[in-house]
Amino acid sequence: MLATNGKKSIGLFLLCLLLLTSIWMSIIYGYTDTSWKNAIEAFTNNNGSNAHIVIETVRLPRALIAAAVGSSLAMAGALMQALTKNPLASPGIFGINAGAGFFIVLFVTFFQAHSLQLFTWLAFIGAALAAAIVFIISAVGKDGATPLKLTLAGTAVAALFASLTQGMLAANEKALEEVLFWLAGSVAGRKLEMLTAVLPYFIVGWLGSLLLAQKVNVLMMGDDVAKGLGQRTNAAKIGVALLVVLLAGSSVAVAGPIGFIGIIVPHIARALVGVDHRWVLPYCALIGAILLIAADIGARYILMPREVPVGIVTAFLGVPFFVYIARRGIMVK
Repeated sequence: MLATNGKKSIGLFLLCLLLLTSIWMSIIYGYTDTSWKNAIEAFTNNNGSNAHIVIETVRLPRALIAAAVGSSLAMAGALMQALTKNPLASPGIFGINAGAGFFIVLFVTFFQAHSLQLFTWLAFIGAALAAAIVFIISAVGKDGATPLKLTLAGTAVAALFASLTQGMLAANEKALEEVLFWLAGSVAGRKLEMLTAVLPYFIVGWLGSLLLAQKVNVLMMGDDVAKGLGQRTNAAKIGVALLVVLLAGSSVAVAGPIGFIGIIVPHIARALVGVDHRWVLPYCALIGAILLIAADIGARYILMPREVPVGIVTAFLGVPFFVYIARRGIMVK
């Protein structure tokens, strides 16, 4: 663990350098043969060649989207684990992924929606609606939205939406073909316009998370302690939940339901800097971006010249980690 603030600051700086390196590697490496020189010329002296077009219109947006999505999923996972005190919590626990997928399949099946841009907004609406249902259900009762009730409500809503989605896909093969690649989770083929469309939500989520970091620290001490310190616990929980919706919902809208980033990265960040979310969240943002970019680069080479969705790569990385955490019973303190 990095014990002092000075060491933690140096760690942030090194992670920033690693992130920039990862983005640069994402721009260069892939099926289309490019070089460092091609990449530099694509931004300084673009001549319209195939390599320059691929770098500027395909790989740069892909790298930036992967960075934004990886950061957001990791931060959302850290907030979820703090809110529920569940080491296996991730955005999926609120049914966000399942709600987003359900809305897209619903509109493809009954309204013949085909636009990837439309998929973005349908996913965002579905994610927000699923999270709202979870909080309405969990808030019923005198204790309000306790961590256990949030976990149970999220699991139930996720199962409901997943079942409805599978039912529609089983009855409509055309809908399955339309959304299968999206449902697997991918940043391939996404245009920069898709990122800019949800960028305001990402920014609000990032800044809001950093501003609420201290309140999250207090919440982790328990409701009684937090109330004793003058914190309005219900308001803080709702604020954290809204941030999860913004971060995870926007991520799912752009890239589909990419799993395990929200589980893996917060544990890595806490191992490095402890449990203070004023440090955990920035570390999550950088590590999450680096991890998803690296996974996306790997996804290009597994079945080259074809690509596999990056969600499959993160699943291969995440499942062993998930099993390890589950067996060890590591708690979020």
